[in-house]
Amino acid sequence: MSNGPRIVVLDAFTMGQDVFWELLSDQGELTLFDRTAPQEVLARAQGAQVLFTNKTVLTAEVIQALPQLKCICVLATGYNVVDVQAAAARGIPVCNVPGYSPLAVAQHVMAVTLELFGKACRHARAVAEGRWAAQPDFCFWDAPIIELAGKTMGVVGFGAIGSRVAELAHAFGMNVLAHVPRPKELPPYGPFAFATLEDLFEDADVVSLHCPLTPENEGLVSARLLGRMKPTAFLVNTARGQLVDEAALAAALEAGMLGGAALDVLREEPVRPGNPLLNAPNCLITPHVAWASVEARRRLLGIAAANLRAFLAGAPQNVVNGVGE
Repeated sequence: MSNGPRIVVLDAFTMGQDVFWELLSDQGELTLFDRTAPQEVLARAQGAQVLFTNKTVLTAEVIQALPQLKCICVLATGYNVVDVQAAAARGIPVCNVPGYSPLAVAQHVMAVTLELFGKACRHARAVAEGRWAAQPDFCFWDAPIIELAGKTMGVVGFGAIGSRVAELAHAFGMNVLAHVPRPKELPPYGPFAFATLEDLFEDADVVSLHCPLTPENEGLVSARLLGRMKPTAFLVNTARGQLVDEAALAAALEAGMLGGAALDVLREEPVRPGNPLLNAPNCLITPHVAWASVEARRRLLGIAAANLRAFLAGAPQNVVNGVGE
């Protein structure tokens, strides 16, 4: 579309190779960059009326140096990569993509929970290593296999993702505890209860984090809270790596203070070779993929394209900095 706005996507690779960029190219002149280093942002963004970013940082200095920029669209729910105040000062709406990933993230949480309890992948690796073939018996196991039914899922945060995790846990026969900063209605199933953070960490067999990162809760999962967990309990984090004191978690795992952990997010991504969790016992680390089902990524781009259409129609939606609403 030659008569539309110039649209630049700074980090298209983060969306994968199986999404349909025609949803954007049909609305303007689209330029895709797989990755953009910090020193390349300004040159690549020059002349763009609309910028799309996932993890590429847009600082106040960059925003102020782009006189033709009219809209910033974030290909994610979190928008901390954009200086939203600097954009607002320029009258530039910043639009995010809410609500695309609850199904994918909740599925991932249950997948790693099932692995922590049932150890299917661990035993499949043992077979591949020839350990079953070396046994005299028809079966073997090298770690306890535990049922989810009757155990307690503790959900920290009860928005769209946390509530979906709770529903799936309930379907497996688990009791559910949830911690929220403000009162909410009870869901239509049980056993379910809201709990303080301390009681949740003390009583849950799985603690799954689903709260946004704020200045107040950075390092929320501290040595103190980890010390309240059962030695058989597991921690699951698909929210933000900064919620967890990684050194404290590694130490707790080494000391056998909890049964294990499954982490899809870390403080530094990609993971650094010196991260103490890489060698911690019973620690599953996945490369920030809980959100990334094919369906979720296509929903994400669909909502992002709708954000662009709404902006071009003069009624921007999903605006996070109050401009144009």
